[in-house]
Amino acid sequence: MSRPPLSLRLATRTAAVLAAGLMVVGLSACTQTVSLEPAESAADPACADIIVSLPLVLPSDADNQDIRQTDAQATAAWGSPASILLRCGIAPQGPTTLPCLSVNGIDWVEDSSDAPKYRYVTYGRVPTTEVILDSEVVSGTSTLVDLGPAISKIPQTNKCLGAEDTLDIPTDAPSAG
Repeated sequence: MSRPPLSLRLATRTAAVLAAGLMVVGLSACTQTVSLEPAESAADPACADIIVSLPLVLPSDADNQDIRQTDAQATAAWGSPASILLRCGIAPQGPTTLPCLSVNGIDWVEDSSDAPKYRYVTYGRVPTTEVILDSEVVSGTSTLVDLGPAISKIPQTNKCLGAEDTLDIPTDAPSAG
């Protein structure tokens, strides 16, 4: 049996290598859709303004967290497995004793009760946005900074207030104790 010409063997080998490479790339891009529940006001047009402005990649200490496809309106997820979840249109945050952080001009109420998973909810912006992240994978502050330009599409109407804002305590008053 005679061997095919060298040019045909090289062409066949090249095609096989390219096909295998494309299969690897195709399979790695086939991550599952992240299943999330839409928030009650997910259809608010302001949520669409946020979603279309979200970054495609969020940096982390380990690997960058790429955006993933979700199955609910006004939601987003990053990482595989998902380490950052976002939902726009949740009920606005009422008075709370949870800490409020201002990150680049955006007020966030922080709930660490499920640490190392943290929940951040925008304060004073309607519709309200929720971000849940795994602090073992990503930094909460860095993530909120990176999401800031998208979140700022919704104007802030109220600011977080602390006890010193409501009790009219002078900042130079002597401390008790």
